[in-house]
Amino acid sequence: MIQRFTDVFEVPDLRKRVLFTLGAIAVYRLGAVIPIPGINADAIRAIFEAQKNSLLGFLNIFSGGALGRFSIFSMGVMPYINASIIMSLLQGAHVLPYLDRLHKEGELGRRKLNSLTRYLTLFLAAFQSFGLTIAVTKMPSPGNIPVVSNPDWGFYMMTVLTLTAGTIFIMWLGEQMTEKGIGNGISLLIFAGIVERIPSAIYNEISLVRMEEKGLLSELAVAALLVAVIMSVVWVETAQRKIPVQYAKRVIGRKMYGGASSYLPLKVDQSGVIAVIFAVSLLTVPMTVVTFAPQSPWAVKMMEWWSRGNWLYQILYAALVVFFCYFYNSVSINPTDLADNMKKSGGFVPGIRPGEPTAKYIEWVLERITLGGALFVAAIAVLPDYMRQQLNVGFFFGGTSLLIVVGVALDTMGQLEAHLIMRHYEGFLKKGRIQQRWFNVGSQ
Repeated sequence: MIQRFTDVFEVPDLRKRVLFTLGAIAVYRLGAVIPIPGINADAIRAIFEAQKNSLLGFLNIFSGGALGRFSIFSMGVMPYINASIIMSLLQGAHVLPYLDRLHKEGELGRRKLNSLTRYLTLFLAAFQSFGLTIAVTKMPSPGNIPVVSNPDWGFYMMTVLTLTAGTIFIMWLGEQMTEKGIGNGISLLIFAGIVERIPSAIYNEISLVRMEEKGLLSELAVAALLVAVIMSVVWVETAQRKIPVQYAKRVIGRKMYGGASSYLPLKVDQSGVIAVIFAVSLLTVPMTVVTFAPQSPWAVKMMEWWSRGNWLYQILYAALVVFFCYFYNSVSINPTDLADNMKKSGGFVPGIRPGEPTAKYIEWVLERITLGGALFVAAIAVLPDYMRQQLNVGFFFGGTSLLIVVGVALDTMGQLEAHLIMRHYEGFLKKGRIQQRWFNVGSQ
């Protein structure tokens, strides 16, 4: 395994990509610790320590601790993700014909859609930054210590501009990582923020055992449960349903082509961590509205309903995860196009007529395996968080954090392995590839 990682740095292009990714993550982590001027660091730290088990504390984890420090990157990538969700929903619902035309224009249309997403990100970042700035100035801190010493209009303008600029910079940095680095840039930035807190969380758990505030056996049981959850996530994230495809023999000139057997791989969890990130991002929208009047009675009631561990929050969170799993599949996979391409190349599914029957069969299989994958992801996202609160263990046992860390790690490792194999190196495993699991779901 060590030799495989050494091979990564022996390929010049791959070495540049890896070093660029590491450098971009370092820049992101540096910006996450630079505070906004005029903020009382002790007061803001005390507020987030008191809110660590709420949705606000969860968002702090997503920002890599930047929100808890109220740094220049406090907004993180949430405005960009919200803008991407809005654009995807508009395209999927066919609300605006202009977006449908852009989607069909190929590379030029994709660039225009990306530009529209960036403009929408700018608007959402400014709106959310203004709400967050108002909330910070009105948040009651333990001991009634003022968070902002002089909350005048100069502070508001400077803070909103700084937070908005920080979000736009993170968006640009993530896009550069995707283009010039390894893996998905936005996902890697969230991944880096979560992983950065794991060592300190483990150290705190060990300290509690040493001080005999927690039993050793209970901590070992939590660790065993953590390993079991990770193994189950890897098991499902790599699972595939292989639809057999047979290619008919064709005579071209004096030669005969085709007659081969292949398969169409469909992942059980096609969306990966995208559905989880989208769901969490959408749950922050009510929080943004609440920040404009955090002391009002309706805002206090909303915060009670929207707290992590509340049954309403958990049900809505799980429902959003399931919805985005299906929505991502509807956007990324078109059974009709798959069936048409298969028919043009002379392929067919044994026992299924080419064309529309094949498209319906693919859609039938996709809906059923997506249901299993979506329910699993929703369960992992909700149940470990609930157990974490009951067992009072560190944030690293949260199901959402585990899904993101494991999912992004698998995706990045897969891309590294693809680059190595493409350049005639072996993969990270002895068999040469990170294997995808597959299974049958029966026939229609």
